[in-house]
Amino acid sequence: MVNPLHLRTLLEVTRLGSFAAAANRLGYTASAVSQQMSALERDSGVVLFDRSARSIQPTDAALVMTRHAVKVLTDLDALLAAAARTQTASHQELRLGLFPSLATHILPTLMQGQPWRDLGLSLKVSVAEPAQTIQGLREGGELDVALVYQVGQSGLAWPHSVDRQWIGDDQFRVVLPASWGFTEGAPVAAHHLSDTPWIMHHPGTSDATVIERLFASCNLHPRVVAYSDDFQASLELAAAGLGAALVPDLALRKRPEGLVVLDVPEIRLARNIFALLINDKQTARVRLFMDLLAQTMQLEPAATTTQKSGA
Repeated sequence: MVNPLHLRTLLEVTRLGSFAAAANRLGYTASAVSQQMSALERDSGVVLFDRSARSIQPTDAALVMTRHAVKVLTDLDALLAAAARTQTASHQELRLGLFPSLATHILPTLMQGQPWRDLGLSLKVSVAEPAQTIQGLREGGELDVALVYQVGQSGLAWPHSVDRQWIGDDQFRVVLPASWGFTEGAPVAAHHLSDTPWIMHHPGTSDATVIERLFASCNLHPRVVAYSDDFQASLELAAAGLGAALVPDLALRKRPEGLVVLDVPEIRLARNIFALLINDKQTARVRLFMDLLAQTMQLEPAATTTQKSGA
């Protein structure tokens, strides 16, 4: 299913003539716009941009889809306006399960915006890890939507009766104490980190297994000084000088002082974030809520930018 958020981005790209200009207009990174357009090409099954030239040029298919996007988005805006007009008389309760990073860094931001207030939704929220949240979707459960993540093929299982919708990817980053003397954003080979102390996930968890395999594939055998499944705790311990850690971008939205983020080309890992929705709960309001969530997810977190001197 084509994501309306991607159609809005397509309109800006074709109107302004570049991914960078569209990103600046929409408040994204150029990389986020590129990812959205790649997802739109994948979902629509057509090539929208000619990337062989020095500049990215829209294809005829892009121009056709742009005209289609205008109609679709106009209809969605009308639907949103209708929801706003009726919200005082009718609210839909949405029983939402989500994991801690989304509850801490994304949902509050989304709920502070006018589009959220226009939706006419009232939330009943449950915050837990994905395996526990998914249980709430099973027959007779207490949830309508579960927002979960998967790292690699981590073995999550969900009911066949639910619909899965991709929300975004949450990239992992290598963080180190600033006191170790590394330069923010500097490219570093994995083997240079072999002798450093590391803060790792508890052994046996699905995330730990994926990370251990990734590290082994680049011949990195970490000297573990702490086990932590709490990313905020890992960040604080790393900032205090205890060790290096691998944490996702969402956690870095509240990045403590005293950290640097490195570019380690061999260590490329992401959490795939998606929504699991009960089919008969997928109203227009819920679909618009998913679009708002994806949009909020893709805003660049200022906390991941280079810190000032002394940090």
